[in-house]
Amino acid sequence: MKTDDFDFVLPEELIAQTPLKDRSSSRLLILNRENPETIKEKHFSDILDYFNPGDALVLNETKVLPARIFGHRADTGGKIEVLLLKDLGNDTWECLTRPQKRLKNGKSILFFKNENDKEPLMSAHVEELKEEGITVLKFTYAGVFLEILDKLGSMPLPPYIHEKLKDKDRYQTVYAKNLGSAAAPTAGLHFTPELLKKAKNRGIKIIKITLHVGLGTFRPVNVDDVKKHKMHTETYVITEEAAKEIEEVRASGGKIIAVGTTTVRTLETVAKKFDGKIIADRGETDIFIYPGFKFEVVNHLITNFHLPKSTLLMLVSAFMEEKLPEKSPFKASSSLPGRDLVLRAYDYAIENKFRFFSFGDAMLIL
Repeated sequence: MKTDDFDFVLPEELIAQTPLKDRSSSRLLILNRENPETIKEKHFSDILDYFNPGDALVLNETKVLPARIFGHRADTGGKIEVLLLKDLGNDTWECLTRPQKRLKNGKSILFFKNENDKEPLMSAHVEELKEEGITVLKFTYAGVFLEILDKLGSMPLPPYIHEKLKDKDRYQTVYAKNLGSAAAPTAGLHFTPELLKKAKNRGIKIIKITLHVGLGTFRPVNVDDVKKHKMHTETYVITEEAAKEIEEVRASGGKIIAVGTTTVRTLETVAKKFDGKIIADRGETDIFIYPGFKFEVVNHLITNFHLPKSTLLMLVSAFMEEKLPEKSPFKASSSLPGRDLVLRAYDYAIENKFRFFSFGDAMLIL
């Protein structure tokens, strides 16, 4: 299985630069694994029509930190960009730094609120330089770290978004709660409070878990052989209440609907760990889901349109593949039928001018 197997050509004008005013007005492409030849088009506000009372929407309630900050080397004044990725405790963070080659162990970075300020709001000591631009920094400050970060930091929008975000809350889900992500779980950006309330009124359970999105989800695949790619670890939490609710839904025959790939990765990590069951747990995962993976928990997937050759596209291809009928012509004619079907849907989306990536439209796979 080659990384190039998951490539496609996307016109640049289809990369959504700004979010829609109404979150739930995004377009929705619907794929049914039991009838893979059919592609349906709706709006996201119609999505509840595909679920039943007793089903469960599982949401990732992580909240994005204003994690991109700019500092200056204490010794030369040179500018350094820092993206906070993972809280290691004791004010120490794993960060992505650019340009890392200008940093040395033991040196410091100073962070000022304004360019002309003489006293920094915060400083960071370089503890360790790792591969791929990863640097371990220990921060020193007076006050509350998150309050300082709010003054210094900006939302870490993906590099393909060139427009400035006017309202930083639009890069948060409406249910975001637990600070810790370097990127938003973007499938959840389509939900509104009204749509979630409507789901509850229809008897659809709303269950919340947490996975703090880091570099692992979005790191490019730089190897030819997919199986040789290594994911970075990300932290997850499933509470006692959430685990109990998920198992009750499964026991009653309800469907587990994962909102986003981060939710899929969390649920399938815990299921693999506990023999197919969802049990309250917290830990780290580097699970890499690609075609051939056996899903144990997730029945339906809500997701966005993903970058070419990304681990997210591989996960969606794996999910699309698993429930295909044995007599499906796609299964008989290809070693990667899920990939073929997903890219066929992407071709449809491109032809019909869907909006792609973080602020783009959505896909529902039944």
